[in-house]
Amino acid sequence: MTQTDRALWPAVRRGFSRKCPNCGSGPLLSSYLKLRDTCPVCREDLSHARADDGPAYLTILIVGHLMAPLLHIAFVQFRPEPLVLFTIFAIGTIALSLYLLPRLKGAIVAFQWARLMHGFKESH
Repeated sequence: MTQTDRALWPAVRRGFSRKCPNCGSGPLLSSYLKLRDTCPVCREDLSHARADDGPAYLTILIVGHLMAPLLHIAFVQFRPEPLVLFTIFAIGTIALSLYLLPRLKGAIVAFQWARLMHGFKESH
């Protein structure tokens, strides 16, 4: 595999599923958000990844764009009690945020790997 052979979208899909962007079978994260230094399957060096605040910003962007219109529709159409509306949307927002955060971190790391950013380069 040469440096130009790193396909972007397959790598991002693997990263979103929290798998190694190189082999697609090794786990990318060692805990909820802790990135592994190397893939346990293919030994790809992942220590160069710098996701920083990117996953959090993307999570806020996606969750906000999904939940805000749903909140408006639910309020206008059904007029539930405020406490019921708050409870449903608070739980939904938290659940969706917790679901997306590690997946978006994996996708960002995979994007960096595919584009050879932050020290990722041909290791073989």
